[in-house]
Amino acid sequence: MNARQRAYLRSLVRRIFPDRRPVQHDFASGTGRALKLLHGLVRDAHGYDTSGAMLARAREAGVLANLHEIRETGPVPEPAEVDGPVVVTVFRLLLNVSEEVRDRAIAFAGKALPHPSSGLLVVENHGNRASVRHLRHARRAGNPWFNELSHAEIEALLDRHGFRVVERRGFAICPSGAYTRAWLRPLASAMDTIAARMPLLSGIGTTVLYVARRVESAEST
Repeated sequence: MNARQRAYLRSLVRRIFPDRRPVQHDFASGTGRALKLLHGLVRDAHGYDTSGAMLARAREAGVLANLHEIRETGPVPEPAEVDGPVVVTVFRLLLNVSEEVRDRAIAFAGKALPHPSSGLLVVENHGNRASVRHLRHARRAGNPWFNELSHAEIEALLDRHGFRVVERRGFAICPSGAYTRAWLRPLASAMDTIAARMPLLSGIGTTVLYVARRVESAEST
């Protein structure tokens, strides 16, 4: 899945920013997975996380970015000042945090992307409620690994902060168990690869990327 997301995200950046490479702001960057996905395609990169230990691991892993430790509470962090277009990434965060933390992340994106022309926001939902994975949710109630969010909840979160989804892509449609069986693995891989290229199948992807832009009316907020 990481390889499919990398291919999609890099293609997206090349397509949307053909004239000038953007600067990446990665909120809740952890060890820098989303930063690594865009190595070499951005002019500069900034990662933000509340955990100094996670940022230290990112540095040890050779992540090519300016890493910033931010506070867990208080005012929404200020993104580093940059010139030119921006891509903001928020990966592997939304499921296992409170609504307040979700709002904090997207409010940060709003500061980095004050206008529709500022660039793009890419948000990951790694527990889509409409996926096949949902069939196991009832049996795993209370397990944070099986927390879920619906497309409507993601869109409502983005809308609160003046963002509109302009593209959506689903990944890992097949359940993880399909990859543990040798005879099923090639078929599952082929299906997931096809799904990653077809926006219409994003509705049932276990992991979904939402690409959003700031709307005109949000410029003054």
